[in-house]
Amino acid sequence: METGWWSNYSNIGVHHCTWPGVRCNAAGSVIEIDLSGHGLNGSITPQIGALSKLKSLNLSSNNLRGELPSSLGNLTQLAVLDVSYNEIHSIPLEIDKMQNLVTLNLTRNLIVHLPSAIGLLTNLTSLTMNSNPLRSIIPPHIWNLKKLRTLHLRNCQLNSSIPPYIGKLKSLINLHLSSNMLVGPIPSSITNLTNLQSLLLQGNQLNGSIPREIGRLTNLITLNLSFNMLVGPIPSSVNNLTNLASLVLYGNQLHGSIPQEIGRLTNLITLDLSFNMLVGPIPSSVNNVTNLGSLLLQHNQLNGSIPQEIGRLTNLVTLDLSFNMLLGPLPPNLGNLSSLEYLDLYKNKINGSIPLEIRNLKRLTNLDLGANNLSGQIPSFLGLLPNMSLLWLDSNLFEGFIPLDIGKSKNLTLLFLSDNKLTGSIPSSLCYLTNLLWLFLDRNLLHGPIPSQIGNMTNLKELHLDSNHISHSIPSSLLHLPNLRYLSMASNLLEGPISHEIQSLKLKHLDLSYNKLSGPIPTQIGNLSNLTYLNLANNNFSGRIPQFGNLTHLSIFDLSWNNLTGMIPEFPIYPESLNLSMTSLWGPIPDGLLHFAPDTFTGNKYLCGSIQGFRPCPSSPTLNKERNSKVVKHNLPVVILVPTLLFFVSTFVLVMFILFRRYKAKALKPDPSPTENGDLFSIWNFDGKIAFEDIIKATEDFDMKYCIGTGGYGSVYRAVLPSGRVVAIKKLHRLEAEQPTYDTSFRNEIKFLTEIRHKNIVKLHGFCLHNRCMFLIYEYMENGSLFYALSIDQEAVELDWTKRQIWASTVNIVKGVAHALSYMHHDYNHPIVHRDISSNNVLLNLEWDAFIADFGTARLLDPASSNWTVIVGTYGYIAPVLALEILMGKHPGELLSILLSSSSSSVQNIMLNEILDPRLSPPRSRKLVGDITFVAIIAFACLRTKPKA
Repeated sequence: METGWWSNYSNIGVHHCTWPGVRCNAAGSVIEIDLSGHGLNGSITPQIGALSKLKSLNLSSNNLRGELPSSLGNLTQLAVLDVSYNEIHSIPLEIDKMQNLVTLNLTRNLIVHLPSAIGLLTNLTSLTMNSNPLRSIIPPHIWNLKKLRTLHLRNCQLNSSIPPYIGKLKSLINLHLSSNMLVGPIPSSITNLTNLQSLLLQGNQLNGSIPREIGRLTNLITLNLSFNMLVGPIPSSVNNLTNLASLVLYGNQLHGSIPQEIGRLTNLITLDLSFNMLVGPIPSSVNNVTNLGSLLLQHNQLNGSIPQEIGRLTNLVTLDLSFNMLLGPLPPNLGNLSSLEYLDLYKNKINGSIPLEIRNLKRLTNLDLGANNLSGQIPSFLGLLPNMSLLWLDSNLFEGFIPLDIGKSKNLTLLFLSDNKLTGSIPSSLCYLTNLLWLFLDRNLLHGPIPSQIGNMTNLKELHLDSNHISHSIPSSLLHLPNLRYLSMASNLLEGPISHEIQSLKLKHLDLSYNKLSGPIPTQIGNLSNLTYLNLANNNFSGRIPQFGNLTHLSIFDLSWNNLTGMIPEFPIYPESLNLSMTSLWGPIPDGLLHFAPDTFTGNKYLCGSIQGFRPCPSSPTLNKERNSKVVKHNLPVVILVPTLLFFVSTFVLVMFILFRRYKAKALKPDPSPTENGDLFSIWNFDGKIAFEDIIKATEDFDMKYCIGTGGYGSVYRAVLPSGRVVAIKKLHRLEAEQPTYDTSFRNEIKFLTEIRHKNIVKLHGFCLHNRCMFLIYEYMENGSLFYALSIDQEAVELDWTKRQIWASTVNIVKGVAHALSYMHHDYNHPIVHRDISSNNVLLNLEWDAFIADFGTARLLDPASSNWTVIVGTYGYIAPVLALEILMGKHPGELLSILLSSSSSSVQNIMLNEILDPRLSPPRSRKLVGDITFVAIIAFACLRTKPKA
């Protein structure tokens, strides 16, 4: 044959009926060709039309290109045509002659147009065109195919709505229109398709409610309406679908309660109602659905307790009730779920202890009880569950020791015990979990040394021990873990030097800050060429800063609050964030570091360079480093003498200034009765005179070394008061105070922050209003602004989404801002609009809780009248933009331009994973995907041009 498909056989005279993939009838005529997956290339030759007796042609999964030849119209007896998984781009009109065609499969080609001739194939029962770029409405000719039983148009970029004509295809058994861009409601006529067994409409933009008549489709086995924008309750008629094996409605905006009659669906194997807004308790009738293998109700607002009868669902493999408001203890009957492999109850209000019956769940691989109110001791039997791989018990009230038997869980890859009240030492038995990849023991009360046996954990990738009371030195065995990439042991009592053996690690993140480590910083750290985050702050390191010549990927670098001396070395590449403050460095600041803010070098009196607050360096470009060193040493007495004289002069001026202010305060405010240090932390009893003195002392008259940033107006200083309390002070500059705009904003901020109280709005401790000195005193936020946190990559670089303490903090930031805005808009006496919600105006405390700040442009609204405001604040920001910025790690300006461009076709092709922060690893669990998706859905919904559409 001239197709060339069998050239090897035709050349040697072998009969064509014996060729591979060929079947003939008794007369020797070819009736079937099956060459699927044979690596065929090029186009289909027109000579194929000569096989007039052909009944079945399967050329799927090849590399065929071009158009189907018009000669196919000669194959009038053809019943099956399958050219799926090729690169065919068009269908000839002559296809209408194939009147006996029953099955047509064009899946995964490049077809952009379905000719009207398709509508003439009146005997067609199966039309499958998944994954073709049709980019059109559903082709109307399809409604003529009365015998059609299977219609698959998944992922064809179809738009517009589902027309009511679909109700004409009454023979349909399988209707798949998922992963398109269909809009509008689900037409009620779809309920006329009473033979339907499979209805898949997921992944579109369908809105409105689920048709009430859905219960007419009594033959349905699979119903999937997930990832749309459906609203309203789950219709009670769903309970008539007694043949349903799979009911999937997740990712919509359904509300109301779960119908009690759901228990009638006794054939259900999968019930997924997650990511909606369902309320009320879990109906007890769900326990009658004893065939259930998956029950997924996460991310709703369900309350009440977990039904006691849940133990009847003995076929359950997956149970996910996370992110609800369930309370009460864990029912002991959970222990009857002998098939259970995945149990997720994260982020509820469950209390009590873990019942003994959980030990019966021998097939359990993932147990997540994190972020509840569970208490008591962690039971040792959890370590005896033979298949356990992921164990999450974080953010509870567990106390006592870590059970020794946890070390017997040999299949464990993740152990998450953070944020509890665990005491005692780290048991050495944990070090025999040789399959463990992630170990989180941070934020507990653990003490004692790190076990030397930790070197056995050769697969460990991440180790989190920060914020405990762990002491002694860092064991040598820890520094030889071949796969360790993330090591955080900050805020402990570690002491001694860092061994040069640290060069054996392949770290990307190293945090040893806030310990008692001493000695020189080992030069071998410079061999950690993959390091992006290095924090050794607040220790007792001494000596010079080593030459870190190989740290070419370093982004965050903090050596502050140590006893370092010598000159700042040249860096191979300058980090994005640098802190060398509060050390004893001297000499010139390298040119490559001059763009950093002055507070980067605060507390180093003998540094010089062209940075505000530092003296200029002597001009001696021809001097080599050695000579520079000698000059510095020879001039040291002069360097010391001049600052000493300046100090005494400044002190004298300061004392005179304070005495003058005291005298003037008495004149302005007769008969004051101040107490020592004033009552600074009560606005109503604020004593400006005494507090002013404390502020002056704490900031050394607003010295630049205490300046931590500048805002829309004024500068912000960090001050430690005599009581030990740390506060932030926003001081209005003299010239700004004389401008009415700044003065108005300053007083506006006082007006609102002295009246409103909310846990997510920054607290104002006090203020000073005077024509010579105006400042506000705030609660101090250790982690600065959200903009700073995102821009320096501190949580992003090589931090997986599965580190839920990081991602949960991210979600809590969004929630915190939302709660604060809701309070201002709806719960305060008069609605307040902030008018400048941006990442610069969201502050983060030590626990990464979010606080709205800067009320300089805020305004009260009168609910009884119309309100108009001019556009103010930071360009390009509204609340949903802020949520997207958290997901993307940057301002979503480019994405917003695409979304707002009605002429852009690319907007419909944007996938969520394409816009997520590329610095983060992909999420590793369904729950984390859910977190991200939920925030994105809400943010994009708020950014629609027509929000009510």
